[in-house]
Amino acid sequence: MNRKWLLVARPEGLPKASDFLWVEEPLQPLEQGQVRVRIIYLSIDPASRIWMSHDSYVPAVPLGDTMRGGAIGVVEESSADGFQPGDKVQGVLGWQTHWTGEAALIRPLPKVDIPLGAHFGLLSHIGLTAYFGLLDIGAPKEGETLVVSAAAGAVGSLVGQIGKIKGCRVVGIAGSSEKCAWLTSELGFDAAINYKTEKVSAALKEHCPNGADIYFENTGGKILEAVLNRMNNFGRIPACGMIAGYNGLGAEPGPSNLFHIVSKRLKMQGFIVTDYLPRAKEAVADLVSWYKSGRIQYRLDVSEGLENAPSAVVRMLQGGNTGKAVVQVAPEP
Repeated sequence: MNRKWLLVARPEGLPKASDFLWVEEPLQPLEQGQVRVRIIYLSIDPASRIWMSHDSYVPAVPLGDTMRGGAIGVVEESSADGFQPGDKVQGVLGWQTHWTGEAALIRPLPKVDIPLGAHFGLLSHIGLTAYFGLLDIGAPKEGETLVVSAAAGAVGSLVGQIGKIKGCRVVGIAGSSEKCAWLTSELGFDAAINYKTEKVSAALKEHCPNGADIYFENTGGKILEAVLNRMNNFGRIPACGMIAGYNGLGAEPGPSNLFHIVSKRLKMQGFIVTDYLPRAKEAVADLVSWYKSGRIQYRLDVSEGLENAPSAVVRMLQGGNTGKAVVQVAPEP
């Protein structure tokens, strides 16, 4: 049997249980060229909320279809060249226990000696987003100051550590004292700001006395406004996401000080990780090297069981995760 979640309604605000439908159906025999994958880890990402609602860089998930999601799994059956039972693969496999489809839609996991979960916590779309967003667009230089919002999340926690490797002073913005302590005591951030209990503008003045040269943007809204006030001339802003507006019923108010982009000659550039897939090996080589040498670490925030995928995405959207949010659908092989 295949068990899966269908998207059956467009969420208004935070997703709720009635937006999804649990379905169980028999597995069908493979056709020529197809592969069947047993899903082990399902990625829970902020982009999921966008996919539920409207077209963006990809079309919205059609109502009645399996909810979209990246996943890691193991090949159980194959009628396609290049894949054998036992192969570990990744792809956009959806919120389900088994994926069946054309071999061209999946990729083998990089053959590197790391734990299976690290392919989401350190590599895959998470690692590539952090690596290329910071290094290509942020272009850090030794001695510069880097500010990271959603810094205790999957991407932000890697961005800050890469910034330290490149010689930056790193200031993270997160939503709890526990997250801030993790950033500074374990990940090596120079300072962390709890946006729920501190005045962000005042804290930025304290922790960025010489201003900020790079801001890795994950949130938008009031956090973006506060950081714009501290940006130095010719600063860079890689725009990865703006989660502050993902769940609102109305439009998120824009920052009132966007004129700083002109007056300070800032570069603010959005990007999508798929832009960098042709260069994935470049990122994987560095990330694995830094991990094995103890210069970078990751954390998985694991929810057990596919039945908990809807609650896991709500928890992530509310900032309840520390590190990479995943659902463990089946035991590791």
